[in-house]
Amino acid sequence: MESGSYWLRLLVRLTGPALLIAVIWSLDDKAALWAAVEQASWPLLAASIALIIPVIHLKVARWRGLLAARGFPYRMRRAYAAVLPSLYLGMLTPGRIGDALRIQYVHREIDVPHSEGLATTVMDRFSDLYVVASVAALGMVHFASILRSDLAYATWVAVAIALLAPLLLMVKGPADLFGRLLRRLTDRWHASYGNLLFAMRSLVKKCLTFAIPLTAAAFAINYVQGWLIARAIGVDLSYLDVAGLLSATSLLGLMPISIAGVGVRELFLALVFPALGFTSAQGVAFGLLIFVCINLSTVFVGFIAWQVAPPPFGATEIGLPETDEE
Repeated sequence: MESGSYWLRLLVRLTGPALLIAVIWSLDDKAALWAAVEQASWPLLAASIALIIPVIHLKVARWRGLLAARGFPYRMRRAYAAVLPSLYLGMLTPGRIGDALRIQYVHREIDVPHSEGLATTVMDRFSDLYVVASVAALGMVHFASILRSDLAYATWVAVAIALLAPLLLMVKGPADLFGRLLRRLTDRWHASYGNLLFAMRSLVKKCLTFAIPLTAAAFAINYVQGWLIARAIGVDLSYLDVAGLLSATSLLGLMPISIAGVGVRELFLALVFPALGFTSAQGVAFGLLIFVCINLSTVFVGFIAWQVAPPPFGATEIGLPETDEE
């Protein structure tokens, strides 16, 4: 059953790549797409790729800070060894196995309880979500006069879900209701859930004062990467244009039908670019180079880290037990 569930999730995530093929197939001028990629300025693309280094550092520092706030100091070198392989594994597998790998690292190395490790990882993800949703909302206001109504509606729905969904775990009423449902299933799960909620709520102040500012800085650099990529293919987008586009595609890419937003991102850009005065082919080229320069370069760094310092446990051990009891 577990194997069947894995393959089902993987099949669902392949919907995105299939969508990408459909988008490319529907282009009136496919040659223009490949010409845009082939004629791109490689120095600008290389500069974009190089900026992944400070982005990764900010994300590692953010996670270390959240761990330290819960009383678990973690050396920077070991934090890199945990985060980089998790980025690599997260790209290649369905679900959030990469995040589970990080939790296993700190559990094995500095004895962080699973509920604490999960709390820091969830709040780490929530920081991403709130920054992206906020920038996407600003982007929708920026593009209000040109964005198609159906695209605007889909993006605003994604923004609303991104902003409201985490509150189900942070606001007492909905969280307690879910806890009561868990108690009906098993007291052991309910106990772990209580520990998780306590740890997450204790990190709210740290997120507001530390994690979210670091996250905003990381995404600000991401948008510089996108701006450089646009320039590399001769697309004159402003920094605000790029921030609005990439934040919207990040939110839409959270749908579990794609790997790193592949297909969903390119479809969105193919529809939006004509309204900005460019072609759909340029939008798809921009999306593909975003994937290569930002996503694949991150995965490549994670792959190297995996080879240099592989996880000290087997793949079958990656996962979370029901409780913190050993």
